Amino acid sequence: MMESDPTQRIFPHADQRGLQSPPAATETLRRISWRNAIIIGGFHLVALLAFLPWFFSWTGLILAYFGRFIFGTLGINLCYHRLLTHRGFTCPKWLEHTFAILGICCVQDTPARWVSIHRRHHQQADEQGDPHSPLVSFFWAHVGWALVENPEIPRSVIFDSYVKDIVRDPFYMMVERNHVWIGLGSWAFFFLGGFIVELYLAGTIAEAVQFGFSLLLWGVIVRTVVVWHITWSVNSVAHLWGYRNFATDDHSRNNFCLGIISAGEGWHNNHHADPRAAKHGHHWWEMDDTYIIIRFLGMLGLARNIIMPNAAPTAAGTNEQSATRA
Repeated sequence: MMESDPTQRIFPHADQRGLQSPPAATETLRRISWRNAIIIGGFHLVALLAFLPWFFSWTGLILAYFGRFIFGTLGINLCYHRLLTHRGFTCPKWLEHTFAILGICCVQDTPARWVSIHRRHHQQADEQGDPHSPLVSFFWAHVGWALVENPEIPRSVIFDSYVKDIVRDPFYMMVERNHVWIGLGSWAFFFLGGFIVELYLAGTIAEAVQFGFSLLLWGVIVRTVVVWHITWSVNSVAHLWGYRNFATDDHSRNNFCLGIISAGEGWHNNHHADPRAAKHGHHWWEMDDTYIIIRFLGMLGLARNIIMPNAAPTAAGTNEQSATRA
């Protein structure tokens, strides 16, 4: 049975008294977030070094491929999104915190900040208060929103209004103060791991340095940029191109290519129709690898209270197959 308050279905533990409509974005002057701009721009520039042969190694390439799953699928899709934001299932705290650390290594801000932005997105989806709607532009929805300061959602406000259930956990408050060190620790792990392994295999110091940097570049930098664009594409591509199973009040779409690449996050119209559901793919062709992992954890007794979709497709929704919003 659906809750009487529709926002409760989206994020049941948030304090609804704080969820007020934000002021119009045009009422405030946007300023560049130099911190975000430098980090995002810097990662993209450093990632270009992957085209230089000196930085290449097959081990690094393999780490980038599997890192997209370990950090992106487990850290962002499963933990940040379906577990923390929507409480689509529950798991032991030690496992939740482990997944959260993987998400932190994706350099998409802290769990509390990520969750608050996404809950705000659902509250104001494709309306003026949406932090990253393509109603502004494709670039804005994809990454532009992260390059500017948003005075409408300072941490002091969003923590009180959107993520009380998150920040009451001492672990996440610790993360707010130390998330940068967690990320840097993962960088050191990749570089030193490669450096030590190469020395153990009787490589020279120069070869160890080269191998360490190849693992750092591919296993961290390239992987992070790839995961960024997959996550951002859900905000941009999945609100512009695709088909609709449900007549939601927003412009969310199910995008087949993105659904496969993003391990199930691209079935975005299904998700907006029933946000708390841990399963995003509804038809047989809508593969949802993230949900498969959740079910596997359930079989092991590590995931409980898995919420299944309870929404049914509407005629208006099924008639919008392959629709594209201008």
